[in-house]
Amino acid sequence: MSLVSVDDIRAARVMLRDVVVPTPLMHSRALSEAIGGPVFLKCENLQRTGSFKIRGAYVRIARLSDEERARGVVAASAGNHAQGVALAASMLGCKATVFMPEGAPLPKVAATRAYGAEVVFPGPTVDTCLQAAQEHAERNGAVLIHPFDHPDVVAGQGTIGLEILEECPDVRTVVGAVGGGGLMSGVATALKQGADHDVKVVGAQAKRAAAFPPSLAAGRPVRVDVQPTMADGISVGRPGDLTYALVTELVDAVVTVTEESISQALLLCLERAKQVVEPAGAAGVAALLEHSYAVRTPVVALLSGGNIDPVLLAKVLRHGLAGAGRYLVVRVRLNDRPGALVTLLSELAELGVNVLDVMHERVAARLHVEEAEVLMHLETRGGDHSEEVLGRLRDKGYTLTLS
Repeated sequence: MSLVSVDDIRAARVMLRDVVVPTPLMHSRALSEAIGGPVFLKCENLQRTGSFKIRGAYVRIARLSDEERARGVVAASAGNHAQGVALAASMLGCKATVFMPEGAPLPKVAATRAYGAEVVFPGPTVDTCLQAAQEHAERNGAVLIHPFDHPDVVAGQGTIGLEILEECPDVRTVVGAVGGGGLMSGVATALKQGADHDVKVVGAQAKRAAAFPPSLAAGRPVRVDVQPTMADGISVGRPGDLTYALVTELVDAVVTVTEESISQALLLCLERAKQVVEPAGAAGVAALLEHSYAVRTPVVALLSGGNIDPVLLAKVLRHGLAGAGRYLVVRVRLNDRPGALVTLLSELAELGVNVLDVMHERVAARLHVEEAEVLMHLETRGGDHSEEVLGRLRDKGYTLTLS
């Protein structure tokens, strides 16, 4: 496969002119204060299908011959590429079959089907789905639309980089999520070849699914065993051959981010920027929170997708609140006597704590006959307030266990 040029990306942009929405660039005061310089958010979560994936999928399918499109297309995806392929195929008049992992977010599955694709669940991971999609292509003659490892896909994703240069001409760093590498390969190509000044490009991978750092260390794409991560959209076990070559040449650094950083980034996007973002889509912001030393301002962080299951959103927000010290789950040992729980709740009320949930347990092997235990979910005003609450309760003689 040949590498991708900025001219390829410019041609892709012409093709996408009436297909995609030029997404807005929003200034983030919260991140700018944290980093010490201007930070902007590139809101691809507001793109059609809720992510950047429609860009590459449409370019790839549009460049097929009529005979190839007549055979149909097949793809593998945790959700965003699935929706991009499904919509692009419906717009270009061809059948799409999409292999998705078991347990894929229900809104992504429903949206993929709504765009007209047939959805199949062959196994638990994206890599399993990709293998199944390749076998389907060999059996049925359908054209595989790879989620990242094809020049047309990379060129389509790279159109984001051209938009960034127009929206923020003095940008010095762009940071965004990396799974297989298609997004940041394309963006880096546009920035490195299209800008009139040096722009640093930083990729962010979930620490539990980070194939690029060991691949870059080995000098070739290597496969890693991915662990469960909330950032399912970038959970890829091996970089592509093309994207590995482009990342090696053009991306200045690939960093990893923890689940805690991802959840706090998602919370920040929702609370401070009013942007609904999925965990993978917030990986670039997580990188700013965890690796601010790696960037030069002005910075553009890509919000690459916003397709999050509401159930997962509730869990991740609670996780983010806990990480920020605003959500406590604590077990409190009490004397089992009338009024003990009322006294505890009164102490919390005086401290300005919001009690979200209470579970009162009086019979358990770990408890003495005269003891009871209360499991409490508490909302506080932040880390300092949480420490004040815990200190006050300990001073009052309560035995505490943090969960």
